Amino acid sequence: MTPELVLLAIVCLTALAFDFTNGFHDTANAMATSIATRALSPKAAVTLCAVLNLVGAFLSVEVAVTVTNAVIRIQDSDGVPKPELLADNGFPLLLILMAGLAGAIIWNILTWLFGLPSSSSHALFGGLVGATVAAMGWDGVKWVGEGSHLDGVVGKVILPALASPVIACIVATIGTRVVFALTSKIVEHYRDQFFRRAQIGTASLLSLSHGTNDAQKTMGVITLALIAAGYWNDADGNPILHEIPLWVKFACALAIAAGTYIGGWRIIRTMGKGLVEISPPQGFSAEASSASIILISSQLGFALSTTHVATGSILGTGLGKKGAEVRWGVAGRMGIAWLITLPLSGAVGALCWFIGHVIGGWPGALTVFGIMCALALFMYLHSRKSAVGRHNVNEDWHEDDELQATKMEWD
Repeated sequence: MTPELVLLAIVCLTALAFDFTNGFHDTANAMATSIATRALSPKAAVTLCAVLNLVGAFLSVEVAVTVTNAVIRIQDSDGVPKPELLADNGFPLLLILMAGLAGAIIWNILTWLFGLPSSSSHALFGGLVGATVAAMGWDGVKWVGEGSHLDGVVGKVILPALASPVIACIVATIGTRVVFALTSKIVEHYRDQFFRRAQIGTASLLSLSHGTNDAQKTMGVITLALIAAGYWNDADGNPILHEIPLWVKFACALAIAAGTYIGGWRIIRTMGKGLVEISPPQGFSAEASSASIILISSQLGFALSTTHVATGSILGTGLGKKGAEVRWGVAGRMGIAWLITLPLSGAVGALCWFIGHVIGGWPGALTVFGIMCALALFMYLHSRKSAVGRHNVNEDWHEDDELQATKMEWD
């Protein structure tokens, strides 16, 4: 097996590992509210979410195409592939992808450890951008598109990141107020029973929409890796940038479904209990608004953060219900995590690229892979000191929980 083929296999394996972390990191986006209102048991919720994420991954490829085309500038203005990226059977581009994925995985597991629902999508884009800038300079990143300014990182990633939580919050606020206004004369017990059943439908739609958006980001990365190694070209030898291999769809769908089934219980607890004490009507409104925004964005190819959307919707339900308590301290910590995700995951991605580049060849890539695995294992083992699982995910939120989320004991 050639060194380039070894690196291609490592990149694909790392991409699927990221997809797995994306699954357990983002289970909360779809199911935190249903678990919090007890519309679904924790086990039933993650099982349903896993199945529908698997199905959703096959419904669209627009987001996958965005990742393939809108981050790394692999072609010049004339559409000719850049030789410096595809030299040596694509080794330079493969190393960038490896480093970017490592940065994303390390950041994902770190924020999961602290129970912070940061964006897996922005961790991925940050890691890729950081590794690309380290390798090629700022011009290596496709900040804006040549034909349409909305085709690059700014239009497809940054603008949706700014707009989506605000839109979700507004939609959920209005939806919550409408729901409570329409059901004001119904006895609370019967109203809650109805909306718990309705939440099964909205949570299912939200899980499906999550698969249409997040599962495809990894598809785009693996497709880029195949292009780099020369395994995904047309008859003339040009990269195929607007299609995804079928086996890549299956592999990524299975990886994110498996991660979803594991359940990121720390983040589920923060979103379901830490932001707002959610009632079934609020859960219904949050899930319905999130699902509609994510589905529309997926069809338009916007690689938005489903975490931002879901969190904005949950905050909106707190604002929409009279007398509801919104824990702005928790929301503030989430906001800080959102702001630093892109630059810090980018810094980790850049550092990983430098390590791989200095060591050189596939040994450098293996070193980056080993560092990533070691850090991930360390953080996982540390998480067992204060385990959160289906047995305690729905316990009442106390001030100690917030303190624990902001400062963990590292002894």
